Amino acid sequence: MSAPGRTRPGAFPAPVDAPGLGRVGDSPLRPDGTLKVKGEFAYSSDLFIDGMLHGATLRSPHPRARIVSVDISAALALPGVEAVLTHEDVPGRPCFGLDGTWDQPVLAFGEVRHEGEPIVLVAADHPETARRAMERIEVVYEVLEPLCDARRAALDPTYPKVQERGGIARHQPVRVGDVAAARVRADVIVSSDFSVGIQDQAFLGPESGLAVPGDDGGVDLYVATQWMHNDLEQIGPCLGLPKEKIRMTLSGVGGAFGGREDLSMQIHAAMLAMYTGKPVRMVYNRYESFFGHVHRHPAQMHYEYGATSDGRLLFADVEIILDGGAYTSATLNVVGNAASLGVGPYVIPNIEIDAYGVYTNNPPCGAMRGFGAVQACFAYESMMDQLAEACGLSPVEVRRVNAVAQGSLLATGQVVEAPAPLAEMLLRAEAMPMPVPLDTSDIRNLPGGASQTTHGEGVVRGVGYGVGLKNICFSENYDDYSTARVRLEVIGGEVTALVHTAAAEVGQGLVTLEAQIARTELGVSRVTIHPADTTVGNSGSSSASRQSYMTGGAVKAACEAVREAVFVLAGLHLGRAATDLTLDGGKVVSRTDGVLATIEDVLGDRVVEQTREFHHRPTTGMDPVTGQGASHTQLALCVHRAVVDVDVELGLVKVVEMAAVQDVGKILNRLSLEGQIHGGSAQGLGLALMEEIVVVDGLVKNPSFTDYLIPTILDMPPMQLDILENPDPLAPYGLRGAGEPPTLSSTPAVVAAVRDATGLALTRVPIRPEHITDPGRP
Repeated sequence: MSAPGRTRPGAFPAPVDAPGLGRVGDSPLRPDGTLKVKGEFAYSSDLFIDGMLHGATLRSPHPRARIVSVDISAALALPGVEAVLTHEDVPGRPCFGLDGTWDQPVLAFGEVRHEGEPIVLVAADHPETARRAMERIEVVYEVLEPLCDARRAALDPTYPKVQERGGIARHQPVRVGDVAAARVRADVIVSSDFSVGIQDQAFLGPESGLAVPGDDGGVDLYVATQWMHNDLEQIGPCLGLPKEKIRMTLSGVGGAFGGREDLSMQIHAAMLAMYTGKPVRMVYNRYESFFGHVHRHPAQMHYEYGATSDGRLLFADVEIILDGGAYTSATLNVVGNAASLGVGPYVIPNIEIDAYGVYTNNPPCGAMRGFGAVQACFAYESMMDQLAEACGLSPVEVRRVNAVAQGSLLATGQVVEAPAPLAEMLLRAEAMPMPVPLDTSDIRNLPGGASQTTHGEGVVRGVGYGVGLKNICFSENYDDYSTARVRLEVIGGEVTALVHTAAAEVGQGLVTLEAQIARTELGVSRVTIHPADTTVGNSGSSSASRQSYMTGGAVKAACEAVREAVFVLAGLHLGRAATDLTLDGGKVVSRTDGVLATIEDVLGDRVVEQTREFHHRPTTGMDPVTGQGASHTQLALCVHRAVVDVDVELGLVKVVEMAAVQDVGKILNRLSLEGQIHGGSAQGLGLALMEEIVVVDGLVKNPSFTDYLIPTILDMPPMQLDILENPDPLAPYGLRGAGEPPTLSSTPAVVAAVRDATGLALTRVPIRPEHITDPGRP
C-alpha cells in the first residue's frame, strides 16, 4: 500500500470531461434504485445458504437487575436446538465497544443495565424452534430500581453510578471571554429550558446477517453495517481470533443513519457458527430492532443569551445534558460535537458551555444523523427566535446581523476558513416564493387530512426559519482516512476500471459516485464497483457526511495514480513525455499533437492497479478546560424555511412547504444530492412533530412502527431547493458534505413555524397536540 498523502496538484492533467456519460457533475441513476423500488433488492435479511441454522437472542425485560441464575437445560433439550450460549461461552474478551471503550458485554453477566440487553443466544434448525427454546430459558433476576435521571447523573455527585467508570462519560466545557461582565452590559437577556426526546433511526432493514464458519477456524461474516473495519476491531478480540481469520463482506443495507455504527448481531452470529460448525443467520424483527441498536441522545438543555438592543449577541451561557444510556457507544464524540457547535454559526464574543454525556439505565444512545449537533441546533435556533422577538427584529434579521462569515471565529476559536455565505443564504431563503394558500375545500389539504377533523375552522398559518452548522468528517484529532484500490485492464476488447473499497453503501448513492469519479479521472465509460469487503484497506464509517469527501478522495487519488502509470506506459510506447499526455474518451491524447493511441493499445494484456489512502487535513482535540481547538476539518451550512398550517383547537399540524438553501461546495450528482436534502429534511420534520421513543422508568413503551410514528409521503411537503456551490479548496472537487446539515435546520424551522402560528413557546420536541392545546402539560 502506498504511503498516505494527497495527489500532487497539476502533476498530470485531468482528462477532458464529456457531459452525460455518468461523470462528476452528471446524475446517473443508482444501480440499486429500481430493484429497491420493485422490492427485488437483496438485503442482508434475504441471505440464505443450505444447511444454515437460525439464531435468536434472549433479552432482559428489565432496565436494571442483578442476574441471580440462568438455566438453559430445558432449551437444550428441545429437538432442533443445536446451541444455547451464555456469557461463559464467549471465546475471548467479554465486552466490546466503540473507540476503545470496551464496556458493553457481548452477553450480560452480573447485572443488566438496560431493557433488551442480550443474555442468552440460541441456534436451531428453524426460527420458530429458536423462539420456543428462548421461552424455555429460565433467568432469575433481582430487580433493581433503574437510574434514569440524566440531570442528576450529570450534576449530583451523590447520585448512584450506572457504570463502574462513573456517572459521567464526558464533560466538555467551552470558555470564551467573560460572560459575567458581558451579562452586566447586555440590554436584553433571554433564557429557556429545552428538551429533545429519543429519536430512532427507523431504518428500513432490521439488523441481520449470516455467519459461515471457515475451514481455518475463522469465520466469514456477511452483514449490514456502516464500518466493517471498526466492526472487525471489536469482533476479533471477543471471538479470540486474529483479524485475518475474520472475513467481512457488506450485504445489502436497508438504511443506517448511525444506527449501524455499533455492533448488533455480528459477534452473536459468529459465536453460534463457530460453536455449531454450521452457518447461522440472524434476523431481528422490528420489535427487537428497537432494542438492538442505539438511538439519538435525548437532551435537556438550558440556554441564556444576552444582546445589545439592536440584537447583537454579547454572551451565551449554555448547559447541555445528553443521556447516553447504559454504555458509552459514541457518547464521547457526540458530546464533543454538541459542545463545539453548541451556539451554532453565530459570532458571540463571550461564551460558557458545559456539555455532559451521562450513563443511565435508559436505552443506549449513540450515533444518529446530526450527531449531537441536532439537539443543540434546536435550542440555539429557538433562542435566536426568542431574541428576535425581544429586540423587535425579524427572525431573518437577527440571524443575519450575528452570522459568521469567512474569517469569523467559532465558539472553539476555530477560524471559518472556507466561504460561509450565511447572511446571503438567509436572504435567499427569505426571498423564495411563498406557497399559495391551500384549497380548503379539499380536506386532504388541512391538518388532520382525510380524518375530517376540520374544514378550516381554527387553522392558522405560520412561517419559521432554522439554520444548521454541521461538521463534516471525523473530528478532534482523529486520523480520518479512506482507502481505495483501482484496477485498469482490457476485458473483451474494452478498457474496464474496477474500483474496490470497504466503504459501506447504506443508501446514500456512494457506489454511483465512485463510478462517476473513475469515469472522470480515467476517461473510460466501463466501470465496475467491487463488492465492499475487508480484503482492501479501511474506508472509515459511512457517517459524518464523510464518504464523498474521504472515499471519493481515495478513489480520485487511486485513479490519478493509475492514470500516471498509464501515461508512463504510453510515454514508453510512443516515445513521448508522460507529462504531455492526457486521456479523453479512452484515448491517449497529446496536448500538442492530438490523439496518439487508445488505452487498449497502451495496456495490451497488462494490468495497472494502484491503491491509495486519502487523509483529510489534521484536526486538534478540544482543550479539556476551555474547549478551544481547530477540532473540525470542514463545516457545512443549511438554512430552512418552513410553512405550516396549525389547527390551534386540536393541536394538529400540517407542514405545507419546506424550502432549503444549502452550500455544497460542488455538486457531484444533483439527483443524489437533492435526495439527501429531502431525506434529511424529512427526519428533521419527524423529530419536530412525531418521532419519539417513549421511555418510562427505563422501559420502552412504543417499540413498533404502529406507535413510533415516522413521516410518510403524505406528511412530507413539497420542497424548494436553492443549492449553492462555493468550493472548499481542501476537499476533492471542492465538495462539501451534504447529508447531515438539513437534518439540523429543518427541526427548528418547523417548530418556529408552529410557534409563529400559535404564539406558544414550544421548547420541547417532538411537539405533541397537547403542547398546543394545553401548553402547561409536559
